[in-house]
Amino acid sequence: MSLIWHSLLYFCIMLESKFQSKLIKELKETFPDCIVLKNDSGYLQGIPDLLILNDDKWVALECKKDSNSSHRPNQDYYVQKMNEMSYAAFVSPENKQEVMNDIRSTFGTKGEACVPKPK
Repeated sequence: MSLIWHSLLYFCIMLESKFQSKLIKELKETFPDCIVLKNDSGYLQGIPDLLILNDDKWVALECKKDSNSSHRPNQDYYVQKMNEMSYAAFVSPENKQEVMNDIRSTFGTKGEACVPKPK
């Protein structure tokens, strides 16, 4: 039973990790000047996976492999708290476009991609 549980957990983590990698790539393409940071849940349990900095604004995202994925301890607390400060959300393949639209609104951008500012 233990081996099956570990295999299932590994599979779920891989699905979430793959989604997170694709999301990071899309964030960098959509907001070319942004900085995407991956947070360490070992340092602060429940803190969202990603922090995206763009100009003077920021967004925090907790990645889930699907909308039915369970929430770990403190995740709801930190997503809600950070959403009150700026914008934070749980993001999965099912709501990714809605979240991306919310991020555009938070960052004050429109359209599918932003053109980088001249240096």
